[in-house]
Amino acid sequence: MTARSISLVPPTFGSPAEEREHRKERLAAALRLFASFGYEDGVAGHISTRDPEHQDSFWINPVGMPFALMRVSDLIRVDDRGEVVEGEHRTHEAPFSIHSAIYRARPGAQAVAHSHSVHGRALSSLGVPVEPYTQDACAFFGDQGYLDDYTGVVLDEAEGKRLAAALGEAKGVILRNHGLLTVGETVDAATWWFISMERSCQAQLLATAAGEPVRIDEENAARTRQQLGGEFVGWLNFQPLYHQMVHQQPDLLD
Repeated sequence: MTARSISLVPPTFGSPAEEREHRKERLAAALRLFASFGYEDGVAGHISTRDPEHQDSFWINPVGMPFALMRVSDLIRVDDRGEVVEGEHRTHEAPFSIHSAIYRARPGAQAVAHSHSVHGRALSSLGVPVEPYTQDACAFFGDQGYLDDYTGVVLDEAEGKRLAAALGEAKGVILRNHGLLTVGETVDAATWWFISMERSCQAQLLATAAGEPVRIDEENAARTRQQLGGEFVGWLNFQPLYHQMVHQQPDLLD
């Protein structure tokens, strides 16, 4: 695929099957991108998307499979009881508890991304939000949650509900002593918000280590969020990354 053939308009679909395949292709590519950016940490981390026809279930990466080797055919569909209903691999309690709780709390959310990225983990240990120190960080100004305690690995429905409540209606949440989680109306947006939030954490850590960063004032931070923080912008920023990944690693579509 050449740059000239890349559409910069979100697609429409003729059937649920067509949309399902599209979502799964984006999901497999997103997982490989996470691997390329160093966001994979053992078996921790997961990205999911609702099934477009069966909205009470979602597609997700199977536990233990390397992000860097993920293919469309490897993805599994998990129902609202945590059972694998499509696919040949396994899941476990943590991703189900997290993703199912968020989907129940956020009917409009169609994708969730979470991983133990280094800078997100580091910032989460400081008890502070992503501050509007840079233009890109303004996308999260007034649009991020914070789970202000740590009680161990999220393995049950109650913990999932606490996480979902901390997220609220925001696009991302910082989980104290844990890391980052983002949501979107598409896999594209959810993945981009995670990448952008992680990079904003990195910039903030570097800036505060070097000196006293200048904070963008609230009026301009809010204006910039309106310009850069919408779903379309999140979707759009993912497109070059997706097409680069498919060009370099076309086997992900298998």
